[in-house]
Amino acid sequence: MNTAVITGASKGIGRALAIELASRGFDLLLIARTESLLKNLSLEIESDFKVKSRYLALDLSNPASVDEIIRNIKENNIPIQVLVNNAGYAHWGNFSAMNLVEQEKMMFVNMNLMVKLSHHLLPYLMIHKKSYLLNVSSSSAYQSVPTLAIYCASKSFVLQFTRAIRHELKGNGVHVSCLSPGPTDTNFMDAAGMTTEKMKKNAAKFNMTSESVAKTAIDGLMKNKAEIIPGFLNLLQAKMVNFVPKQITENIAAGLYK
Repeated sequence: MNTAVITGASKGIGRALAIELASRGFDLLLIARTESLLKNLSLEIESDFKVKSRYLALDLSNPASVDEIIRNIKENNIPIQVLVNNAGYAHWGNFSAMNLVEQEKMMFVNMNLMVKLSHHLLPYLMIHKKSYLLNVSSSSAYQSVPTLAIYCASKSFVLQFTRAIRHELKGNGVHVSCLSPGPTDTNFMDAAGMTTEKMKKNAAKFNMTSESVAKTAIDGLMKNKAEIIPGFLNLLQAKMVNFVPKQITENIAAGLYK
């Protein structure tokens, strides 16, 4: 049985992606920080879907975590057919006022981790006649957002990187897709420090469930779609930014996230 590696797998969209892939018969290697959540999810998945679910509890903001992941895969001779680079998070606030070290950790998880894991694991994917690489971006990748400056820039990096390597890997049997979800019913906003009632109300108007995002994502990945944007309004927003002056979209975004 071939295995899907999923980072940021313990909760939210990552957890839903793990369950969706397990329901389609993939064994799993789940990676996130909290061991108790990973253990419970693995037990649930093995009980519900009769697949094998391994897990690694690692601080993915530590660059050494990549070496530990690769070592575990090699030592256990795990046949990787799917890589889901889902791990990522945000810090909300004015760039100049926020701790730079924490911002750099976020940049590593959102960008460098994805690049390093992709580079190490693509040879495993390319062994197969058909394999899958899903990088998780955000609908905010399509524009800049004041108070989420680095987060949005990092997600734009994810989008452009994914499109480029998708082109490079044509003919190698690797389906490469970028998932760009909009507001989703997870703990994303609380973790980012976006706790004002106004922001939560604005997000709630557009929230999708993690399960619906995950199903749309894996359906699109299996169909080899380049960009997967769940939800009509999120898709419309991503397309409209090409036609509206940037100053206007930035002003609107700034108002939503004050």
